[in-house]
Amino acid sequence: MKKLTLLLAFIQSGVFAQQTPFDKTDLMKGRVPDRFYQAAPMASWSGPETVKLWDGKRSSVLHLPSGKTTTDTADAPTSKSLRIRNNDLYLVSSTGEIQLTNDSLVEQNPLFSPDSSFIAYTKGNNLYTYNLKEKQERKLTSDGTATTLNGYATWLYWEEIFGRPTKFRAYWWSPDSKTIAYMRFDESRAPMFPLYSSAGQHGHIEETRYPKAGDPNPTAKLGFIAASGGSTTWADFPETEDQYFGWPQWLSDGSGVILQWINRGNDHLKIFRINPKNGSKSQIYEEQQKTWISIDESQERLHIMEPTREMVVVSDQTGWKQLYLYSLDGRLKNKITDGKFTVTELYGVDSKTRTVYFQARGIENSARFDLYRVGLDGKNLKRLTFGTFNHRDIQPAPGLQYFITTYSNLNTPPQTAVIDNQGKIVKELGNTRGDQFDRYRLAKTELIRVKSDDGLYELPMVITYPENFREGVRYPVLISIYGGPNAGTVFDQWNWNPARQWLAEEGLVQVAFDHRASGHFGKEGQNYMYRNLGEWEIKDYSAMARYLISKGIADPERIGITGFSYGGYMSCLALTKGADVFTHGMAGGSVTDWKYYDSAYTERFMDTPADNPEGYKTSSVLNYVDRYKGVLQIVHGTMDDNVHMQNSIQLISDLQDRKKDFEFMLYPEGRHGFSGNHGLHFQNLKNEFIYKHLLRKEMPAALRK
Repeated sequence: MKKLTLLLAFIQSGVFAQQTPFDKTDLMKGRVPDRFYQAAPMASWSGPETVKLWDGKRSSVLHLPSGKTTTDTADAPTSKSLRIRNNDLYLVSSTGEIQLTNDSLVEQNPLFSPDSSFIAYTKGNNLYTYNLKEKQERKLTSDGTATTLNGYATWLYWEEIFGRPTKFRAYWWSPDSKTIAYMRFDESRAPMFPLYSSAGQHGHIEETRYPKAGDPNPTAKLGFIAASGGSTTWADFPETEDQYFGWPQWLSDGSGVILQWINRGNDHLKIFRINPKNGSKSQIYEEQQKTWISIDESQERLHIMEPTREMVVVSDQTGWKQLYLYSLDGRLKNKITDGKFTVTELYGVDSKTRTVYFQARGIENSARFDLYRVGLDGKNLKRLTFGTFNHRDIQPAPGLQYFITTYSNLNTPPQTAVIDNQGKIVKELGNTRGDQFDRYRLAKTELIRVKSDDGLYELPMVITYPENFREGVRYPVLISIYGGPNAGTVFDQWNWNPARQWLAEEGLVQVAFDHRASGHFGKEGQNYMYRNLGEWEIKDYSAMARYLISKGIADPERIGITGFSYGGYMSCLALTKGADVFTHGMAGGSVTDWKYYDSAYTERFMDTPADNPEGYKTSSVLNYVDRYKGVLQIVHGTMDDNVHMQNSIQLISDLQDRKKDFEFMLYPEGRHGFSGNHGLHFQNLKNEFIYKHLLRKEMPAALRK
């Protein structure tokens, strides 16, 4: 009887239940079992001490000092919003829609002024405002053309500097709603690259101003204009100089704009305070590096403390991204942080306690992110997050007294908690782990480190082993990578999904690699890529693949690699320059020669082709086509405006010249990625490749999308 009781307890504990296999059809269809996950409430701040929780049906409010939760009885918001419908602008409220414009031009990026008295937007490459009180539209600029853009960003700035979420917006309201700062771009000297659409009877050409490495860039200048119209006051910069500007930042009192400037060589940064009344500028910071400084990170670089006339600057000039305290006139006061770790985000400064709150990786583990605090004097550094988890998603409360953290690791699904600024867990908010989670046998996944060939770096790898993995049996390997500078993909965070589980059950080793320049080793590691893209990535990836072979895990005849964009470049390079290690590759939207990619991104790392001809040669996939062996699948969208299909066509032509075999698929009208049925077709294409070349068996019909 005693033995039976123990046996029942053992079963109830879930140890036996953990052996439950997944339903194969569910995995192939991308479904998870019932109650494997549970819904966790969405959490956001509704005040300095109150958290709003949404469970999908209703919202509640958690008052942190008391710990009490009440039903959210706040009235439905009465705020107005903007909508573009039928190419015209509408004001939307609880009472309905009001049409504001009615013409043949398309309004873009409408944005309320801070006091909601005006709306700004662009159309026809000119900047407009709409006065809601007077119900009147004003055209603020009049020189907009196909190549002169006012308040609307060029493709180059949108993609490489301002960022895609900006949706090409290039204007900024002053805090008092009286003035708009905007950028004017002249693209007339930038070369046009034609994108061919095969749609319709005759097709058409889409003309894109796209400067490739070494080409003339669009020119840019910053201006200020009254919301009610008038003349523009231009910031004091020579328009014709080869230069880039970062994302402008208004001071809270509207007395100035902080603007970051960098030379075309990307190695000399200056930060200016601009007077919007007369366009004059005063320099408040300057930095030079031997390699590059990333102007696309300008929004993350500076935190202004106007009451104390100080600023916190984020800089990687030492080889590691750290915090520095400056006076607002540009005088260095002291270093706030110091060490071989990377500050990833600055959440704010408590000016009363003179405490900085920031996120960093590498103090505990380069594959994890944590929240820290430190004094502005650099003293009393303290970790606030907890456990061996990746605290990548942090939401600071207004006032910085509390923080919401959503955390996980490779073996723990996401959970959410509130911590205070002393590092105490105040409240657990939710857990996505369902009550049936422990019943299932998940494929083993772990993070390991592999020493680089030169012995300088412990390179990180996440590996998912085949189900029923056996020592001494060699398995096919699929390596998923991206590979760009400071763009790693190896983190200690939850990444399980049905597709990964299915391929593990089919006997595939699945890994992600990060090289020395991926971000784990700071700017110190990234600097290896300067004027030399492709070289160290392939060296480090090859070392990691050879490690799997040396451990008897990987079948050396089935080492596959897959990636898109820069990852496609890596896959192409692996099957050419690295073909002695890698046997199969899937390359989507690939750069094949850096002289075919845009100037802002490419020259940041490579300088111009005229300055660095040898680097462009040795980084080109086309330089190694004679080494090609194995099987490479090449995929491209015919209207990819980011990485032009020209890249894949050039590679295909060179492979054909050498009578090499490869696989190729194009997606008509496809951009830099595919959606709808084309996207499903792309998934099927990749799965077929995995089964045919790596697993060497027929793909199950149920796996087809």
